[in-house]
Amino acid sequence: MIEYLRLAFATCIVLFPGRLAARALGLRDTASTVALGLACVFVAWAVVFTVHATVWFGLLVLFLICVGLFLVARRVRRVPRIAGHPAVWLVGIVLGLLLWHVAGPVTGDGLFHLARVRKLVELPGLHLRSVDELAGGGLHPGYAFPLWHGFLAFVAALSGLDSGSVVKHEAAVLMPLACAALWEAAFRLFGSRSAAWAVLLGQLGALLFAAGHGGSFALLALPATVSRVLLAPVALALVFGWLETRRRGYLVGVAAIFGELALVHPTYALFVLLPLVGYAVLRPREWRANAAFFGAAIVPVGLALAWLKPIVDETLSHNPAPAERLAELLRYGNQLQVWNDHHYRMGAGTITRAGAVVVFGTLLIPFAGAALRRRWGAFVLGGSLVILGTVLIPEIFPRFADVVSLSQARRVAGFIPIPFAFAGGLAVLCGFTRATVPAALVAGVGLQIAYPGDFNYNLAHPGPAVITWWAAVGGAGALAAGFLVRRHRPFIERRWSGGLAAALFVLPVAVAGFIHWSPFQRTDPDALSPALVAALRQVPAQAVVIADPQTSYRIAALRPVYLVAAPPVHVANTRANNPYGRFRDVQHWLATGDPAVPKRYGATWAVRGSRLYRLTP
Repeated sequence: MIEYLRLAFATCIVLFPGRLAARALGLRDTASTVALGLACVFVAWAVVFTVHATVWFGLLVLFLICVGLFLVARRVRRVPRIAGHPAVWLVGIVLGLLLWHVAGPVTGDGLFHLARVRKLVELPGLHLRSVDELAGGGLHPGYAFPLWHGFLAFVAALSGLDSGSVVKHEAAVLMPLACAALWEAAFRLFGSRSAAWAVLLGQLGALLFAAGHGGSFALLALPATVSRVLLAPVALALVFGWLETRRRGYLVGVAAIFGELALVHPTYALFVLLPLVGYAVLRPREWRANAAFFGAAIVPVGLALAWLKPIVDETLSHNPAPAERLAELLRYGNQLQVWNDHHYRMGAGTITRAGAVVVFGTLLIPFAGAALRRRWGAFVLGGSLVILGTVLIPEIFPRFADVVSLSQARRVAGFIPIPFAFAGGLAVLCGFTRATVPAALVAGVGLQIAYPGDFNYNLAHPGPAVITWWAAVGGAGALAAGFLVRRHRPFIERRWSGGLAAALFVLPVAVAGFIHWSPFQRTDPDALSPALVAALRQVPAQAVVIADPQTSYRIAALRPVYLVAAPPVHVANTRANNPYGRFRDVQHWLATGDPAVPKRYGATWAVRGSRLYRLTP
């Protein structure tokens, strides 16, 4: 509990400048605080990298920013909060405390991110290349500016906790922020607290409960997950806040959050924009307001991508050669429908793989046509059709994959606004018949039994493909009907009943999730031995270590050192990194002991088996 309080206190301190910046702009919501708080973190780290200072100098810069913002904010009239926040925060805190107990050891991609956070906390003279994992390697195209790693490093330094504890448990502290940001986005879009709760329940059912073990939220401290679960809802809340209020402060927040998304996980900035394109097309009368928020979003994203372009161009999965494209198609083939290497699409069952809430929410997408004149209907129907068209049309998806890589292109389906379709569709159904409320519980039980979801990396049990095609074809039909049939009276939406139906539907999913409420992995099967961990304390910071790739990967997470090689799947496949060539070199060294290999990469320490020794020059 003490660790939780220390993490929570440090997180609040790091985001506090964002709270002051939001007030200076006349805003008072969670989304503005997060977006502007990360903007302050970006400025602080930009100064650190410019003058080659340390994490503590960055915190000093953050403090000076805070003082300046306080002097400005104190003169601004207070604005009221959105009603309903206390209950949302309470739910988020309780769920965060529950997440604390399912946090397992840091493994997989988490070790890569932990290594970067550790370097930012412990190394002096920091610059952008300080966080590289490989000796003589290059910048990672997805994390060239380590904004999210820098946020976690600030939290680690202020809390006094080890970087490993921060990466392992920060998800519990971020949980209330994620709940509040999504609730704000839904409230701005629907104008209803009941509908906002229904959206939040849909998100929790799909991403927290369905998979068990804390679901995606257990990984909320990692860049990819925080971008989808926290930063994307923040972006939507700020966009919808602008559309509802026309306060220019929201445009500042929109610019900040999309720039941050482009640095934390670049492709996700584009993925969040896709459903907003569909929305804008269906709301032509708001073209001025739409153009304003698109301009605010596209400028920072464009600047970030222009800066990243030289690094991205070195990545072999970007505009891949035939051999790389074929390798990717083989790797993800069970998630695709392939005709040839230039003609393929996502499997329809892949889109509905993630359990009962996703299946039902996808089923309800065409019902948004009943509310096409309302903002939520335009967002759900327009946004869903844009993404479904991108992933299901085989003439479009390969070109999209060439731009963002097939590995990333698969993930765009996760940005279909299913929680919004879930909430809005239930409200529409309740307007047709009140029997929807009890039927929702029956449907939740039935779908949870029939389609509990497949959350493994290698898809073995796809969801119902017919539901995906129903959403695409039925959604297109609903869109056409909405334009052809002009109703003088809109459909009735019973949002309070819809919220109750959402709760009843999610109930069996939540019960199944809590039955499996345990760490997904209790131990790391490849963890370093205690003797080796103790021995590694003598390795100086910034040393170069050669070892087998799996051992190297964990050494970098434990000590701020550089590696000769790491597992290729966890290394950016750039020419500078040359992950597969390094892998072969290390395998040759392990087999022969050839001293030329460590010498080539400047290695001064080596690990063979569980023995650490220093290499002679």
